[in-house]
Amino acid sequence: MAFGQAVVFVLTGNYGQPSDLGAGICVLLVVQLVLAALIVILLDELLQKGYGLGSGISLFIATNICESIVWKAFSPTTINTGRGPQFEGAIIALFHLLITRPNKQLALREAFYRQNLPNVTQLMSTVVVFALVIYLQGFRVEIPVKSNRQRGMRGSYPIRLFYTSNMPIMLQSALSSNVFLVSQTLFSRFGDNLLVRLVGVWEGRDGSAQLAPVSGLVYYMSPPLNFTDALLDPIHTAVYIVYMLVACALFSKTWIEVSGSSPRDVAKQLKDQGLVMAGHREQSMYKELKRVIPTAAAFGGACIGALSVASDLLGALGSGTGILLAVTIIYSYFEIAAKEGDMAGLKGLVMG
Repeated sequence: MAFGQAVVFVLTGNYGQPSDLGAGICVLLVVQLVLAALIVILLDELLQKGYGLGSGISLFIATNICESIVWKAFSPTTINTGRGPQFEGAIIALFHLLITRPNKQLALREAFYRQNLPNVTQLMSTVVVFALVIYLQGFRVEIPVKSNRQRGMRGSYPIRLFYTSNMPIMLQSALSSNVFLVSQTLFSRFGDNLLVRLVGVWEGRDGSAQLAPVSGLVYYMSPPLNFTDALLDPIHTAVYIVYMLVACALFSKTWIEVSGSSPRDVAKQLKDQGLVMAGHREQSMYKELKRVIPTAAAFGGACIGALSVASDLLGALGSGTGILLAVTIIYSYFEIAAKEGDMAGLKGLVMG
């Protein structure tokens, strides 16, 4: 898979036209991409064997997204915008403009709303989305359970709003990226074909070598570039919002069936542990869980899709999907570390 996708990425011009690069450079690019994928796979295996916490793939995703956000906030690289060189990083540009521009009000306005470069408004939007996702992580429904083996032993089974965590947005992102890849490949080879153009038409963005969809199915599956574009093309915005909400909700409901977290699976786990829902007979436990879990999964998936759309429209640094992945992954690492700490403390107490 790594080799196949590497070949497709190189041949479709993601790193420049193959005719301009030459065969040697194209081969080196494919080799580099395949070796990088192999390193990621091996490091993921290393963490899963117990030499770390969680999944290596999740760690790499979160690290890459956080690196992108930090770079866009503090990058010292200068770019000539036609009005003199400016720093790429939003925070550094803010101080640079305040120091060098005589009109401080105009300097603040440019730092907060400058185009085609990271600005302070986008950075503030990123912080707001981070805080909102962390806040929503605490939303849950506590189902009271009791032991039918030890009288008086009671507890609760939490069903979170984000019951399937970041899986809906990961699956939606994988679906979109593969559709984009196929569409871009077909358009580069059969650009005059009507069916290919219905799937997607790709053009260079702002004179750069990077291609972006401008019409077709993939155009409506891609987010608006900013809030202004969303207002100028309301049909695109509406279709994209519906697509995100429906896709994330469906993927969330599908994931509980294949991941062992469906109502039937949870009922079996509770039964095996000798637990029953307080106020319910053992036979009715599955019906109660079936009423709560699929609803929580679908609504939580739709909320994740809505947060991703809001992040894209607000212009948060990094994509909305990337921010959600980073926050949920980092939050899960804190939970794992907390559980490890609780287990270590319990073990020390027992040993003491």
